[in-house]
Amino acid sequence: MKLPKPRKRGSSYDITVTFQGKRYYCTRDTPKECEQWAALKLLELKSGKVQENLGVKQHYPFKQLFEQYYQEHGRDKKSKTWIYGQLKTFDDKFGTLAQMSIHEITPKHLTAWRNKRSTEVSPNTVLKELSLYSAIFSYAQKELFLIHDNPWMGISKPKKPKARNRRITDTEINLILSAFGYSEGKVLVLPQHYVAWAFLFALETAMRRGEILSIRREHVFEKHVHLPMTKNGDERDVPLTKKARELLKLIPLENEKIIPQSENAFRLMWERTKNKIGLSDLHFHDTRHEAITRLVNQQKLPVEILAKMTGHKTIKVLVNTYYNPDVGDIADMLD
Repeated sequence: MKLPKPRKRGSSYDITVTFQGKRYYCTRDTPKECEQWAALKLLELKSGKVQENLGVKQHYPFKQLFEQYYQEHGRDKKSKTWIYGQLKTFDDKFGTLAQMSIHEITPKHLTAWRNKRSTEVSPNTVLKELSLYSAIFSYAQKELFLIHDNPWMGISKPKKPKARNRRITDTEINLILSAFGYSEGKVLVLPQHYVAWAFLFALETAMRRGEILSIRREHVFEKHVHLPMTKNGDERDVPLTKKARELLKLIPLENEKIIPQSENAFRLMWERTKNKIGLSDLHFHDTRHEAITRLVNQQKLPVEILAKMTGHKTIKVLVNTYYNPDVGDIADMLD
């Protein structure tokens, strides 16, 4: 069978091979790498077909399936950075299970892995990882037709923990600003100033960290910020308070990207600094809880209007997860 020619796509190349009516695709840095992949893929497919006809299931390691899933699906998802991180640490996380054939992996194997993993990370992290690995096996089942059943569907999930109810005090805000060497109204000069600025901006807008990091100059308007892509896949316009508009004026005009740091650099700076001052239990996402609670308590925003601002499609999630008034706040409203 004649190999197809690689096609240039931006700074990389891609190639597609067809076998028995199915197409297989990959992207590589050079044409030669594409051709090598295509030759090996065709050899693998032909070998697998012969074995299948003889009733023999081809050895297909879990990690190899993950790599193929990433190349064909994972790299195009919004969470591609996180998925790539999972792939990089896969061997350490799964041990011998990483090289076990997907035909041999059973719910019993996965239950043992889940129990071990539950002693290492939070239930939320386990749930997030279970969702990814189950999707990978669904891909093998429904798109590659390598397996008949998804063993991840045969294990029980950890109980989802209660939503966080973490408020942020004025004292903690001052501690954060001081740790980053920043004070409100100050022009942004150093990288750490942008982290402190983003913290204040999040408290005013209830925007997620990733949303703030994605803002470009062209997205900023007089009274709102336009987000062309959000976590739920939709665009959103976020109205700005007077303080939020003042904060935006502090960003240097030459900044095409409002926050110049990469997501990883920003995250590391935030984590190291807040841990250093004894606020390890504070998550950046807690600013979203705090901002939403303040918008209700202080701005008296109706919940249906608030949902438009925050991007929540389900009012129940907004009210039960993100609105965290204390009993004193509610008593004040009654009066």
